[in-house]
This record gives sequence, structure tokens and C-alpha cells, in this order.
Amino acid sequence: MTTSLAPGAAPERRAARPGPPKQSPEQRRIARREGWSRRLPLLPALVFTIIVTQIPFLLTIIYSLQSWNLLRPDGTTFVWFQNFVDIFLDSTFRGAALNSVVITLACVLASLVLGTLFALLLDREFLGRGVVRTLLITPFLIMPAATSMLWSVSLLNPSFGLLNWVIGLFGAGPIDFTSQLPLFSVVMALVWQWTPFMMLLILAGLQAQPKDVLEAASIDGAGWGKTFLYVTLPQLRRYMELAVLLGAIYVVNTFDQIYLMTAGGPGTASANLPFYIYQRAFLGFDIGQAAAMGVVTVVATIIIATFALRLIFRSFDTKD
Repeated sequence: MTTSLAPGAAPERRAARPGPPKQSPEQRRIARREGWSRRLPLLPALVFTIIVTQIPFLLTIIYSLQSWNLLRPDGTTFVWFQNFVDIFLDSTFRGAALNSVVITLACVLASLVLGTLFALLLDREFLGRGVVRTLLITPFLIMPAATSMLWSVSLLNPSFGLLNWVIGLFGAGPIDFTSQLPLFSVVMALVWQWTPFMMLLILAGLQAQPKDVLEAASIDGAGWGKTFLYVTLPQLRRYMELAVLLGAIYVVNTFDQIYLMTAGGPGTASANLPFYIYQRAFLGFDIGQAAAMGVVTVVATIIIATFALRLIFRSFDTKD
């Protein structure tokens, strides 16, 4: 049923929604005081974080705009963005950036696959599961320097390495992995170290999934493969995304394995961005270009991490 207004009649105004009650100045002061009382315990941590992270990064940006070589301390001048132009024209820098991408992708993907397989194994009841879980976690607890020496000396050494001994059982000759396959050697050591991290995150996702959904899938006649593909895997998506994000942030900063296993060689064949920055700063004494490389690396990492975090938060906001 519709009603019509007579000509010239003013339309009936809707009642305005009551807004929030206005606070008195005393109430606002009390609210501000309570807010500061909650924030004050976090203030020392915030100040420490700013001093440790933001001030050095600000100085790095300033250094990246200068032509500063420690062999010529009196020739320090501002060249603004010339260092950034030079490093992008540097083929070695582009090769190190490509190596960083290859090492990060290979390590994260291989660790994620192996970690998922081990998590599926540990999600089942069997005799000695606690011992197996402890043994699988152990590589993540070993220091990166010790991991590097273990792989380069005990496993990959062409004369007495365990891997070459296994290859020799099949009649193949010894392989100098760190010289002939430097990137592959570094990736193997990183995968061995980071697989337990991925395994723990995936195992947490497996143990957090509701059991009634799995029971319903079993009652409906779904086998193990279909249950994993259509029920378990979608629920593990968030945990996998988080594992990939955290793993990529840490692996892209790899330095110990490259320094101790291959020294970036042969030549610069296995050098990634952190190692190449080290070479330019402490071997080439070029602080300006090393700082510019550091700024580019940090900015690229922040962009990728921000994009990945948005995807993760979007998946958490989406209702299943």
C-alpha cells in the first residue's frame, strides 16, 4: 500500500539515530590516561625496536646515496641515486638476485612437500612416535654454521663424504658437489634444516582440523586420497601459506651455508644477495653500493611479505 503526499506537503522526516553519548572533558582525560596505562609497558620494547632496526636502516639509506669507499675515505660525496643505477647495471648483482630467488623457491617448496609428508606420518599413532618426532625436529635446532660444516665435510666431500660413498656403491665416480653443483649443495643443506619447521606448522594444522569432518567423509565412503585432497588440504591452506611466508623471509637471508660451503663460488655462481652485499662491503670496501643493495633487498622483501600477508589475512577472513 502506497501513500501519496499532497502538493506542497513536506515529507515526513525520519527520526535521527542517536549518536554516541558525548564525553565530558574529565571522561576524555580518564580514557586517555587508561589508554596510556595500557601502552606504557610496551613503550620500552617499541623504543628498543626503533633503535635496533629503524635507525640503522635510516643510516643505510643515507649511505646508499653516497659514493663512499673505505679505500678513499676523503672522497665521500652524495651521488643520490647513482648507486642504484650502477647496481642494476651490474650483471653480478642480477645473477645474485636470481640465485636468491632460485634458492628460496627451491628450498621452500621442497621443504614444504617433505614437511607435509612427515607431518602426515606423525599425525598417526605408531610405536615410537615421540622418538621419531624428536629426531625429525633435531636438524632445525642445529646452528647453521654447524649444518654447513656437516654437509660440506661429512656428506658432500669428494674424498670421504657419505653421499659419494653411496654413489660409489653403484659404480659412479666421486662428485665434488660444492664445486660442480654449488646451488644444489646449498639447497640440500637448507632443505634438511628447514623441513622440520614446515613439518611443525603442517602438523599443527593437521591436529587442529575437526575430527567430525573426517569421520563424515569416511562414512560417505571417501578414501584416504579424496579425504586429503578435498577435506584436509583446503584446511591446511592457511598453515601452508604461513609456512611459505615465514620460510621465504628467513631463507632469502641465507648467509652461513653459502659462506662456509661454497664461498659464493665458483666465482659468483652460488652467491646470493646477502653474500654479495658482504663481498662489496667487506672485500670491496664499497659501502655506498653495498648499502644500496641492502636497501633494494629490504624493500623487495617488504613488498613480497606485505602481499603474502594480505593473502593470508584474506583467507582467514573468508568463512569456510
